[in-house]
Amino acid sequence: MPLNATGSTAEQALLVTVVPGPPGRALTRGAAQARDAAKSTQSGASAAGDESSRLQEFRELVLSAGATIAAEIVQHRPKADPATLIGSGKVEELSALAASTRADVAIVDHDLSPTQLRNLEGALPCRVIDRTQLILDIFARHARTREGQLQVELAQLEYMLPRLTGRGKAMSQLGGGIGTRGPGETQLETDRRRIQRRVQQLRRELEGVRRIRNQQRQRRESVPVPTVALVGYTNAGKSTLFNAITRAGVLESARMFATLDPKLTAIQLPSRRKILLSDTVGFIRDLPHTLVTSFRATLEEVRKAEVLVHVRDVSSPMNDEHKAEVEKVLGELDVLDKPRLEVFNKIDLLSDEERASLQTMHGPWIPVSAKERIGLDALMEQIDAELIQDPILEQRLQIPQSEGDALAALEAGTVIRDREYLGNLVQMTVAGPASLLGRYRRFRLKVRGSAHKEQTG
Repeated sequence: MPLNATGSTAEQALLVTVVPGPPGRALTRGAAQARDAAKSTQSGASAAGDESSRLQEFRELVLSAGATIAAEIVQHRPKADPATLIGSGKVEELSALAASTRADVAIVDHDLSPTQLRNLEGALPCRVIDRTQLILDIFARHARTREGQLQVELAQLEYMLPRLTGRGKAMSQLGGGIGTRGPGETQLETDRRRIQRRVQQLRRELEGVRRIRNQQRQRRESVPVPTVALVGYTNAGKSTLFNAITRAGVLESARMFATLDPKLTAIQLPSRRKILLSDTVGFIRDLPHTLVTSFRATLEEVRKAEVLVHVRDVSSPMNDEHKAEVEKVLGELDVLDKPRLEVFNKIDLLSDEERASLQTMHGPWIPVSAKERIGLDALMEQIDAELIQDPILEQRLQIPQSEGDALAALEAGTVIRDREYLGNLVQMTVAGPASLLGRYRRFRLKVRGSAHKEQTG
């Protein structure tokens, strides 16, 4: 059951985080935040900073799902308990905390096995969901197109299917019997078959969506307009950057996964070459593999893009870790070998000293602030330089003034280096896309004399 499925009131959530390491103790939300703040002020506490950032990301996920945080519990243990993840003693502690806070749901920042999920649900006075269910719930909230809704439902059912086992009694409409072979198992098998049929239907529908997308893409590719895709960690500012470049007005939100359905908008680069800019779903640590598989049709835009623009939140202390997670997903999509621009977004949040320290970093990167519209011209020029398809050519043309359509097209689609009027003729040197100049090759001037002058001069 998704969060807040029964009404408009936000559900009270009990957050459970398991961190590898020595044992810890339960904390209220305020105490946990105070502890994180204290740890973050200690010099050299990189591990504590990493834990604090992960906890903050978990909180943002929960808030994005529409829940209210009632309390938090953080457990440090060297090895996960196979039965409950957190161990029997911590389960009792968690049960008491859930009862005292009247939590509606316990959310675990970890993927639970079917056995762990079943045991925790049996021991706690509230529902239990794990990290994958939480992310799926957020995706379900933000899916607006039919394609997005199909992909989310497929991922949810594929996640749910193996977790039906052993719930025969709870699912029985007749009350169940002794053992595991009563009416409940009959209902279990019925539900399993129903889910399997629905999964097959969803896959067929998504295959149809992919076929339509391929047809649309083939029509686009018949005209040489390359695609550039924005990729990055969730909440890195991709949609804000997309709006700053295209003025498309897509949703900008501090909530995670606010952009789910891909957006494509045509823009013109400084060379007057046109491209399609794509805004895609953000990635996240431990992104469920079922989501990567289910959203493969949507992520086709990333696979077909000529250039990837990796948007990074340079103000985040987890910047490098987020980069590694994005590259992990890009590796699953087999696109790591594509040309990729590294864009350091949110430089407006850095101090002067932090901005200066960026200059010492190695490798090509582009500093921008999408919110303040800083560095956008440099980004557009760099995208222009990375494109290979439909290269920029420079040609000398002579066009009669009566050819108004040709003159207007060249004015709009090329950079005019110089222009000279000779009677009813216009001579001009232009730099523009090969596809556009090819349509006006009949006006091209031979430049043998000019070439001879260059060689002899």
